[in-house]
Amino acid sequence: MKYEVFSNGVFGSNAYLVYDGEDGVVIDAGVPLSEVKARADELNVKIRALILTHGHYDHIAHACEYKAAGIPVGINKREAYMLSPCRDNLAKYMGFKVQAIAPDFVFCGGEVLSFGKLEFKVVLTAGHTAGSCCFLCDNVCFTGDTLFYGSVGRTDFPTGSHKELMESIKGKLLVLPGDTIVCPGHNECTTIRAEAESNPYFSD
Repeated sequence: MKYEVFSNGVFGSNAYLVYDGEDGVVIDAGVPLSEVKARADELNVKIRALILTHGHYDHIAHACEYKAAGIPVGINKREAYMLSPCRDNLAKYMGFKVQAIAPDFVFCGGEVLSFGKLEFKVVLTAGHTAGSCCFLCDNVCFTGDTLFYGSVGRTDFPTGSHKELMESIKGKLLVLPGDTIVCPGHNECTTIRAEAESNPYFSD
């Protein structure tokens, strides 16, 4: 498995193209499909699906483009309503509008999503939002806005809970092997060991 990151200048959010051979999956849609697909085409990779870590606008902004292109879109069942205009996806707060779409599939947490050669274990990490999820593929964990390099996700938005966030991180992420690579929804990658040892939110 290999992956590449695409960062969006407007929102500062990361999208990831994860691929193995010709099979590819995109995680989060803050970056236009055209940018990701151009690179996928260079690699001779077919995008099999878009999976979303949560429903905030900076991560779903271009999901409608994937849907229009016939690429299946998946999101946690608790977050599916955020793919339509609503207060909780923060689009109005950011000055944008959401083009409503229905997800092609939903997940709850604990499942393994398979797309060709790629498999992702879905880890429900409620806290940033009620349905925030991380995706574990081999030794890489795509954490969305749950865990960052040196920080954690905000919990002052609708459906957020600091208590749940800390329980999710400590109980589901920090128990992963220390060399697990953490690919967050913003900023640079890190490792579980580095965050366990130096992240000020729980390094004590």
